[in-house]
Amino acid sequence: MQLTNKTEKYVAFKVKTTNPKKYCVRPNSGIVLPGSTCNVTVTMQAQKEAPPDMQCRDKFLIQSVVAPVGATNKDITPEMFNKEDGRVVDEFKLRVIYIPANPPSPVPEGSEEGTPPRTSVHENGNQNSCFDDVSRSLEEINENSSEALSVISKLTEEKSSALQQNQRLRQELELMRKDISKSRAGGFSLSVVVLVALLGVLIGYLVKRG
Repeated sequence: MQLTNKTEKYVAFKVKTTNPKKYCVRPNSGIVLPGSTCNVTVTMQAQKEAPPDMQCRDKFLIQSVVAPVGATNKDITPEMFNKEDGRVVDEFKLRVIYIPANPPSPVPEGSEEGTPPRTSVHENGNQNSCFDDVSRSLEEINENSSEALSVISKLTEEKSSALQQNQRLRQELELMRKDISKSRAGGFSLSVVVLVALLGVLIGYLVKRG
């Protein structure tokens, strides 16, 4: 907390608490010069467990009184804050309220005990982006794989067609060779027959003349 002296006088202050063993106040007393401020740090000691109802009855009392000009922290005495001597002592009370350091987040709708909570919108956005990237990569891989399979299938078909054509050409060539062989064999026999016939006719003619 911050104490501010808006007057033109020296002001001495003192901070008291109803539970001094529980809190550490630095500084717990001092002098605030005219028109200046003083920061006071209040630290609660570590507790073994939090109150079940988060209620606290601890309080702080801040006392302030006009101090002599030029007074320092060493000049502060308990008697300065004694009202019995007719001094005007201003007092300000503060009540301690517990505030959770990390308030629990609300349970997402539809979640059950034992199931993980839903992710935030930002996390969902990142996950969706990652999923989209992975999906695009998988689609590209599938497209490339499909293209590769299509090319392989075409090459296989072309190879099969070429083998079939080669087989047919071989069969046709073999048939042509057989036909040529038959034609050659047939031509030789016919010529022999013709020659024998001619010889027969010639011999017959000579016999008749003789």
